[in-house]
Amino acid sequence: MDGGDGRAASGLASPRGPLSAAVLGLVTAGPPGAGRLLAPAGPLSDPWGEDHQLALYLCYELHDRGLPGVHPGWEWEPELLALRRELERPFLAAVRAEVEPVPPLAEVQEQLLTEPVEGTGPSYFLLGQGERRHAREYLVHRSVYHLKEADPQLWALPRVHGPAQAVLMSIAYDEYGAGRPERAHASLFARMMAAFGLDPRYGHYLDLIPAPALAMVNLMMLFGLHRALRYAAVGHFAAVEMTSSPGSARLATALERLGGGPDGVLFYREHVEADAVHEQLVRRGVIGELVDAEPEAAADIAFGIAAADALDRRLGDHLVDCWQQGRTSLRSPLPGDGLLPATAPLRIGGTAPL
Repeated sequence: MDGGDGRAASGLASPRGPLSAAVLGLVTAGPPGAGRLLAPAGPLSDPWGEDHQLALYLCYELHDRGLPGVHPGWEWEPELLALRRELERPFLAAVRAEVEPVPPLAEVQEQLLTEPVEGTGPSYFLLGQGERRHAREYLVHRSVYHLKEADPQLWALPRVHGPAQAVLMSIAYDEYGAGRPERAHASLFARMMAAFGLDPRYGHYLDLIPAPALAMVNLMMLFGLHRALRYAAVGHFAAVEMTSSPGSARLATALERLGGGPDGVLFYREHVEADAVHEQLVRRGVIGELVDAEPEAAADIAFGIAAADALDRRLGDHLVDCWQQGRTSLRSPLPGDGLLPATAPLRIGGTAPL
């Protein structure tokens, strides 16, 4: 999926429309000031669409690992920031429209912790009927997040204080291996990808990863980079930690059945126990402490939780819908996996938790 311009070969993504082409055209022109925006910022199209989500992801990646061959000065270049703002506004509005009205915080947490009797998300599919090719696709989707692990969420750390900050830091310490680099969760995920015959290099599969998976990372970056959304960032972090353990147990069992071996299940085995502890820490030591100190934070924390859950369900629906129809959930099939190309439109709405 080179797009004919050589970007994929150079390590950059291929554009998916005028917005992502505009971002790529600007940042590849040279240092800041060397290029001009190739397209107007508006009117924008579908904020859930491939072009919009890739354009936003590229803007955000300048704040994270950077883009191959792109001057780091683009990170804070005003023209690009203006475009990023125009991409963020409809995306945030679409997320709000997806989840509002958001119930009170206590109710949102209770809903999140309720496991369905008969689940329909990807972990259930992989456990009950998944094949190795489905597992490989699932890991490619999740790589866009797990190879950077909690990096986007750590923007919240300097923006909350007191006991909640200390507990957040303790959870993050675990995510990064608790002082043991080989146990960092991103490293464990890379080992799992390799065990399933996938390339674990950061960003290697970006051209294959569709909008629903990019949107999950974009939401984390959106919340993390804006101080005004810091409590939504806390809610997002909490949602991930509070729901991970049961799904991780299913995934570990499924991946073991599908021939993952020790390296192919270690990442999820690690999360079964760790996130069961993190759930209690984040509910009492982070959310509880924050709301006690700042009651007005509750609504934004609830929104962050609801938003994380909604985008997780969007991705889950996309995966299961594609697999049930015998086609790839990626933008094109992985070599040798035998799934049909993704030609049907993405179903809108969310019903399937991971």
